[in-house]
Amino acid sequence: MKYVLNIYRTDESILHTMKNFEGGVWIQLVSPTSKEISIVAEQFGLEVNDVSAALDDEESSRISLEDGYTLILVDIPTPEVRHQKTMYTTIPLGIILTQDVIITVCREDTPILQYFVNSRVKEFSTKKRLRFIYQILFKSAATYQVNLRTIDKKRTEVEERMDGDTQDMDLIELHELESTLVYFETSLRANVIVLDRLKRYKRLEQYPEDMDILEDVFVEYQQAIEMTSIYRNVIDGTRQLLSSVIDNRLNNVMKYLTSITIVMAIPTIISGIYGMNVAGKWMPLSTTPYGFGIICVIILVICLITLRILRKKKML
Repeated sequence: MKYVLNIYRTDESILHTMKNFEGGVWIQLVSPTSKEISIVAEQFGLEVNDVSAALDDEESSRISLEDGYTLILVDIPTPEVRHQKTMYTTIPLGIILTQDVIITVCREDTPILQYFVNSRVKEFSTKKRLRFIYQILFKSAATYQVNLRTIDKKRTEVEERMDGDTQDMDLIELHELESTLVYFETSLRANVIVLDRLKRYKRLEQYPEDMDILEDVFVEYQQAIEMTSIYRNVIDGTRQLLSSVIDNRLNNVMKYLTSITIVMAIPTIISGIYGMNVAGKWMPLSTTPYGFGIICVIILVICLITLRILRKKKML
């Protein structure tokens, strides 16, 4: 596993990599070791449990005002392989806001933070810490929306395969997609609560331009929640349709096999009757020339009549 502790600071709109803990820096912890956690906690007077909180998958989104710093936990989307297919889940991202620095903690090197590392975000500054947080949340909401569109595309692919060879894996894939949407919706709603608290806390100094970004973040998250709800309903309908298609195909197979069984029973019954241990003189056509051929023709005629009746009944 790769352990990363990176220190960045923007000077004149350019992101630089630093070697020391200085004012205005962004400290990025990616799956940190206990030693790295202890170093950062001791340097900035943080609780070790607060620094490592984001490494626990069971941690829920929350905001906590501590003595000298603020801990913000939000859920962000990340890819995950389930049943040999790429799906999505959510993991905690910890953001610690101190008087001079901002610290992010995550167990994965998430693409959301890579946007900032690669300087792909406009007006990004590690010194404008609250704005930085809002920009992270904005990128998180945008990533949710991108993943949601990918999920809907996967659903469409499953739907298009219904006319062909539908497999059990299609049902499993739809179930996994639906499970992902449940994770997304839960995480998105929890993140919105954190956003609302961020907006109301007087301890965090708000600037007008920051509030504009926060309003945009609210809009993006609400849109992501609506998309999640819509896609859940659509996937539920697709899953029910797929189950109905499979059941209908099974019914058609059962009807076909039943019809074949009925037709095959006719020669079996007649041959069984002629195979009984009774005197031959009592059996029809037993003494008639070409009697066996006549019986075979009769069997064939009865079978054809039966097939015609079954076809009219749409049993074939």
